[in-house]
Amino acid sequence: MRLLSLLQTHRYWSGDELAERLDVSLRTVRRDIDRLRDLGYPVQADRGVGGGYQLSSGAALPPLVLDDEEAVALVVGLQSTVHGGEDALAEAGLRALSKVVPVLPSKLRQRVQALATSTVPLNSPSSSPGPVDPAVLVAFAQACRDHERIAFDYKDAKGVASSRRVEPAQLVNVGNRYYLVAFDLDRDDWRSFRVDRAENANPRALRFAPRQIPGGDAAQFVREGLRGAGVQPVSARVHASSETLAPRIGRWFEIQQIDEDSCMVRTENADLRWAAFGLALSEAPVSEVRPEELRILLDSWTKYLSSHPQRHAK
Repeated sequence: MRLLSLLQTHRYWSGDELAERLDVSLRTVRRDIDRLRDLGYPVQADRGVGGGYQLSSGAALPPLVLDDEEAVALVVGLQSTVHGGEDALAEAGLRALSKVVPVLPSKLRQRVQALATSTVPLNSPSSSPGPVDPAVLVAFAQACRDHERIAFDYKDAKGVASSRRVEPAQLVNVGNRYYLVAFDLDRDDWRSFRVDRAENANPRALRFAPRQIPGGDAAQFVREGLRGAGVQPVSARVHASSETLAPRIGRWFEIQQIDEDSCMVRTENADLRWAAFGLALSEAPVSEVRPEELRILLDSWTKYLSSHPQRHAK
């Protein structure tokens, strides 16, 4: 498995380098290379001076070797695809999840299942998230599932650091970003926390009776919080098919086919310029734009480009 891990970096390894890294003989390296080939891994070998080994792409997918964090990352990525992807891609992601989760080791399977069962989608794109610590994400998911209090360090949007003790209720997937909806014990109120701003998650092994989320909907709670932070809903009718729009703006907009020639697209954003930019990327006529401020912004862009055709061409 260590040999496979080295080969999966896709760099070219000499036999001596592999033997030194693994602290084995060249004969053992050759034997284990043969075993990997028997399992279906296409390992290329060049003999002679300067010869070595490299893993190449094969015609079929051989068994994968993942560490715990890689397995969690795989499930997170697949789950995001299921929640936010187009129908065909979401269906493929769901099939992949159904194959990956059952073959995981029991302990790891419980961890990633906790992540899956503790998360609901909001289906709204977001700006680029910070890096999420898989250990924090899994700790939150398990605490949601097991109704267990958890403490963690947190930085708000202004960078102010604090320590939090919460009773977690639900994870909400917002595009590529995760939010934890929880009851903050120190502030005696409900809060949503961006997971990429949390670290040092420490379960307290203290069980609690679940509380009712305000409104009974974790996704709606996060949505209202985003609106309170200046994020507002955006919608428009784009006169193109969903197949045309998906590769252009599918990452930023939720796309709903209305008829053969048009779709209703939706998103939420604090800066309407980004929403306007996303609509411009559709390269299609747009109507029924909401809010009114966005329509005015698009109109001003259109007038500017019409009056400066040469600059636009550049």
